[in-house]
Amino acid sequence: MRFRFLTNVVFVVLGGFLVTASMAFGVPVFTWLMFGAGIAALALAAPAIMVVARGPTQRGLDGMIGLLGVWTIVASMVFGGAAITWLGFASGVALVALALAGLIIHELSTERVVHSFEVRTAAPERELAGMQ
Repeated sequence: MRFRFLTNVVFVVLGGFLVTASMAFGVPVFTWLMFGAGIAALALAAPAIMVVARGPTQRGLDGMIGLLGVWTIVASMVFGGAAITWLGFASGVALVALALAGLIIHELSTERVVHSFEVRTAAPERELAGMQ
């Protein structure tokens, strides 16, 4: 399993948690959950940007996720009340959208298509080889 697939799945789960927590918890608790989610997104995206093997598109998405993590940290400490609930909800939705874009790009890559092909021998060749 590729590392970029795993990080994108983690980002989907993190964004989904942020969306759910924005509606399930009160503002004081959600403020710290939002802060922690921003730190987690930034901590996962920052080293991933440096990995050249991830490709330019995935690295661009990682950069946007890193910026979203910074924005989530700042918004959790600056805003309050109903604004933080909706900003956290929006950050979670954006994180899910960016991570799903990364998963789609991963599935559409040519190496993924090549690995999904199955090599089979033709029927006459099997009979000549003694296989039924």
